[in-house]
Amino acid sequence: MKVLPGDPFPWFTLPSTDNPRYAFHSVAGRYVLLGFLGSSAQPVAQAALAAIAAHRALFDDDTACFFGISADPADRAPGRLVQSLPGIRFLFDLDGAVARDAGVVRPDPAAPDGPAIYAPAWVLLDPMLRVIETRPLGEVEAVIARLSALPPPDVHGGTDIPPPVLVLPRIFEAELCRALIGYYQAQGGNPSGFMREENGKTVGVFDPAMKRRSDCSIEDQGLRTATRARILRRIVPELKRVHHFDATRMERYIVACYDSAERGHFAAHRDNTTGGTAHRRFAVTINLNAEEFEGGELRFPEYGRRSWRAPTGGAVVFSCSLLHQALPVTAGVRYAFLPFLYDEAAAKMREANNAKLGEGVGAYRAAPAKVEAG
Repeated sequence: MKVLPGDPFPWFTLPSTDNPRYAFHSVAGRYVLLGFLGSSAQPVAQAALAAIAAHRALFDDDTACFFGISADPADRAPGRLVQSLPGIRFLFDLDGAVARDAGVVRPDPAAPDGPAIYAPAWVLLDPMLRVIETRPLGEVEAVIARLSALPPPDVHGGTDIPPPVLVLPRIFEAELCRALIGYYQAQGGNPSGFMREENGKTVGVFDPAMKRRSDCSIEDQGLRTATRARILRRIVPELKRVHHFDATRMERYIVACYDSAERGHFAAHRDNTTGGTAHRRFAVTINLNAEEFEGGELRFPEYGRRSWRAPTGGAVVFSCSLLHQALPVTAGVRYAFLPFLYDEAAAKMREANNAKLGEGVGAYRAAPAKVEAG
């Protein structure tokens, strides 16, 4: 089925020139030009790539980026397709699955039982990864002109588009915030990684370019009970009212520390894209000392560059499916409490997906706890 203007483009993961599993969903927040090349040896593909090179300044990874998508195994030979960062990358769709989703591969109407036709094409996407337009690959000047005329990504929709997040003040009292910070300072934190899918398993990895944070797991039962009770009384009802979602489970009791000494941050990611995290429904960020640091705000790139910062004791609550990032802390130290919430159906998924867990996930997927009343 051919994608049409306004359609969300299907997410996919493909090998790139330097990454065996490039997750396309992570590029939201800028215009994206996809060039389905077929093979770079074809004259139409060579002309398209020459035009991209001639308009190199458009592709800065801030306003826009380009992905050339090849279906030719020969294009994986060294030097055949070379990425040029920022902004120009190449992916390999050798089985044609992504091209079929885009409607680039379609049955031959003259021979419906014969080989499919690959029709090289452009697909231009907005910062929410929704289709703006599609064109044959030969119409390169037209698609470049359209991209050049688009407004800044923040106003691509003609108006501000706020992310669907809840900002809830007064979740934790000041005394509880100080107690949680004190617990971290007494116990100390450990470097925090994140989970990634590798060879069908969810594994824990460390990458300082992606994430710089230290976490302290809360083992004190009094603090665990206190945090759980406030989330039950003050966040769970809001999720029910706004999203018609009954949160019954809470995963993780951690105090996280983002230190300006190492520009603590977490780059753009989603919280439920692996087998080991697919059960997560809502993420909760509760700032414990919002007046004592600079930077460190939350940003949702699909919805523009506005950032969000809850006051001390306040929470930002959002779907784990949203692309989000914790901006670098530029002064002071940020402390936050960071649980995930989900329901009984997701709890069954979590249990079923235990077989997908690999090495090093224990610190990031702690045992859940009930949050229902009683």
